[in-house]
Amino acid sequence: MSEDWRERADRVVERGRRFDRRIPAFLLRSPISRLGYLWGTSVGWFWGTLWSTGPVERRAGLWIFRGMPSWTYARGGVCVGGCFLTGDRRPSDAVLRHERVHREQWLRYGFLMPLLYFFAGRDPLRNRFEIEAGLQDGNYVPRSR
Repeated sequence: MSEDWRERADRVVERGRRFDRRIPAFLLRSPISRLGYLWGTSVGWFWGTLWSTGPVERRAGLWIFRGMPSWTYARGGVCVGGCFLTGDRRPSDAVLRHERVHREQWLRYGFLMPLLYFFAGRDPLRNRFEIEAGLQDGNYVPRSR
């Protein structure tokens, strides 16, 4: 993979920051977004409790539900509020760094997070939320040497 992904990623993040300036301030990092984060965490807990067959643990500020069937999450796992739902393997510290940024995004955007993420698209190299969380930590691009 060529290194030009970094330049594209920087442009995507900048475009997202410009978009954020259009979102009313009372919706960002506010009691309303906190309520959205708590709602997301509740949904994550419900989904994780319903389908997880592995251990549930608290690491890096996240509730980690392992042993989820692969159809219950996309890619290597999904962060919903303060919950990380994933398969059988224990997530690495790098992956948890990545997911912790998603947790912070939930705290910032609250109820808007699922909608904003949806419109950011499924391609992690063009999705500002994945880029901000760290493409290398999320295993989307090879680590630099």
